[in-house]
Amino acid sequence: MGRPRASSFLRDFRDFLNRGNVVDLAIAVVIGGAFGKVIDAVVSLVMGQLLTPSLKSLGINQINAWPAGHLLVALINFVVISFVVFLIVRAMQSLKRQEAAEGSPDPQTQLAAAADRLSRALENRQL
Repeated sequence: MGRPRASSFLRDFRDFLNRGNVVDLAIAVVIGGAFGKVIDAVVSLVMGQLLTPSLKSLGINQINAWPAGHLLVALINFVVISFVVFLIVRAMQSLKRQEAAEGSPDPQTQLAAAADRLSRALENRQL
C-alpha cells in the first residue's frame, strides 16, 4: 500500500516541477541573481566615482554617524539602484524597438502580400 502512494506522490511532484511556472520561476531567480550582481557593480561604480567625492566636497564625510544616517544611505542607494535599472531597461527597450523597425514588416503587410500571392496562384491555375 505504501508503494502506490509513493509513486503517486513522486508523479505529482514531477508534474509540479514540469509545470512552466515553476521552471520559469527558477530561471527568473537565477537571472535575477546575476542581474543583481551587475546592478551592484554599477551602483558601486557610481557611488565610488561620483557620489563619494561629491559628498566629501560638501563636507559630508560620515553620513552613517548621523541619527538617521543609515536611512539616508539606504534612500540614496535606492535612488541610485532605481536609476541604474531604469537606464538598463530603457536601453533594452530601445534595442527592441530598433530590432522591430529593422525586422519583418507588420502583420497587415504580410497578410496583404500573402493574399496577393494566393490570388496570383489562383489566377494562374484558373480556379
